[in-house]
Amino acid sequence: MNPLPKFPDPIVEAAAAWALKNDRGLTAAEQDEFSQWLAVSAAHRSAYAEARWGWEELDRLVGLQSSVHAVPDPDLLAPPRRRLLRFALPAVLVLAAAVVVGLFLIRPGAVPANDEIAGSAHTLALIEQRELSDGSVIELNRGAVVTEHFTAGQRLVRLVRGEAHFKVAKDAARPFVVEAAGVAVRAVGTAFNVRLGAASVEVLVTEGRVQVADAVRGQSLLGAQVDGQPPVLAAGQSATVDLAPTAVPQVATVSQAEIEQRLAWQPRLLDFTDTPMPEIVAEFNRRNPVRLILDDAALEQMRLSAAFRSDNVDGFVRLMESDFGLRAEWRNNGEILLRRAR
Repeated sequence: MNPLPKFPDPIVEAAAAWALKNDRGLTAAEQDEFSQWLAVSAAHRSAYAEARWGWEELDRLVGLQSSVHAVPDPDLLAPPRRRLLRFALPAVLVLAAAVVVGLFLIRPGAVPANDEIAGSAHTLALIEQRELSDGSVIELNRGAVVTEHFTAGQRLVRLVRGEAHFKVAKDAARPFVVEAAGVAVRAVGTAFNVRLGAASVEVLVTEGRVQVADAVRGQSLLGAQVDGQPPVLAAGQSATVDLAPTAVPQVATVSQAEIEQRLAWQPRLLDFTDTPMPEIVAEFNRRNPVRLILDDAALEQMRLSAAFRSDNVDGFVRLMESDFGLRAEWRNNGEILLRRAR
């Protein structure tokens, strides 16, 4: 049997192993162990994100098919997990681990886990999450470029290229402004997505409200003032601003299904640091059809530091029961009630 490839360091080795295990599916015990491993440090979480990126690239490469084939090869069209399991497991482990680590080492624009976004442009070749100095969080889609310019009176981020989602820390004294091709999106404490295209800027609000204005003249791009206040874009609304000078922005109401589709690029790993339980539950509910409900007022004061897959509600609930003394009640309508065990 061929030995597993030598890894750069133990954390990367463990991350690659977890990526392989997640692809074939985790047992309940493994899910708990995986959650604990992720919670150890940001370096663990960053290494796992890199390993998952490599695994996804492997799936993409395996799935490539030459256009000269008149009849599609069913093996190439099969789901990745079924396709890979046709090989002997040891061979899969050696090949996949080697490819994951190889992609990790050669991926352009890799950013160390402790690197801060500050003052200069940053380009990422994978989906990445960064926390700014004020506590705001940016999720950058592949290829996105942003610059940060914070002063005592304003928090300014310029989206130079690509797409990013912003979760803004509240600071009424310092508005948070995202500029993209002359379009300024202004918020105090909210969450929104900005996509800079070749001919337009798209703004999608997922929480709270934002103002959308001309970055140079400061005039609202959403229409006339209402009761002396500039119009706003609220959660569940989007605005498409054509970069042509005379174009009128298109404002639309967006369903939850459409929001999820537009934000499908976001990573499935949720990373919480001393986060109130209501915020954690809200984040899970935003991304899943199953609805978590805190059925105990005391749980609203609970805070948690951990990392979870956003699509693994079962694993989260099991961890709450086994490690935090909670009890879950599963209802037929898709709700899960969480309360303290009596």
